[in-house]
Order: sequence, then structure tokens, then C-alpha cells
Amino acid sequence: MDAEGIRELFAGIMSVRVRRMFGGHGIYDGGSMFALEFDGEIFLKADAESESRFIAAGSYPFVYVRGEKPFAMSCWRLPEAAFDDGGMLRGWAELAVAAARRRGAARPIRRPGSSPRSRPR
Repeated sequence: MDAEGIRELFAGIMSVRVRRMFGGHGIYDGGSMFALEFDGEIFLKADAESESRFIAAGSYPFVYVRGEKPFAMSCWRLPEAAFDDGGMLRGWAELAVAAARRRGAARPIRRPGSSPRSRPR
């Protein structure tokens, strides 16, 4: 799925910004990445509060392999039925945007010029 296809998918519910990354696309609502597209599939951000809904819907997480080791990200596949049901797509997208915002709120604020690896002395 290309960037225009992603924008068309979400057009009825929100305006999204699409950015190439991971060999796919990051999908943003404002400054929050709430979804990603990889190999034609859409994966939505989930967290401890929302992950059980994805599991109940029969979804699965985005997994990539680095070296020989698989890593699961906190993004779960958009349930197939949501591609044809705007109301269902809206519900899943809102769930993902909320998870992305909670994750963003939990991150510490970095001062300009500071390194994420620097430690106070």
C-alpha cells in the first residue's frame, strides 16, 4: 500500500501524515505515530490498556527479525473487517491514537542538546 492509499483509507475519519520508514510507512495523527504500514498491512499502536482488544479480535503483532532474533513491536494488525467498515476503522484508529498518546505522555522530556544516553553526575 502506498502513501496515497493509506491517506485514502483514513480519509473518512481523520487526516493523517504518512512518512516512509522501516521499508514501509509510519502513520501519524499530529505528532504521534499511531500506526505503521508494512508489506501492505496496517498495524495499530497498542498498549497494556488496549492489547487485549486486539487479541480478542484475532489480531497479531508486528514482528521483525534483527539478525536471527524476532522482535515484536507494540503494533497489532488492523482487523480485516475494519477495511470495509468505516465505523469499525474509526474505533480501532481512536484506540491506537489513545495508546500512542499515553506512550508519549509517559516518556520523559529531554532538554535540547541532551543525549538520551547521558546520565546525571
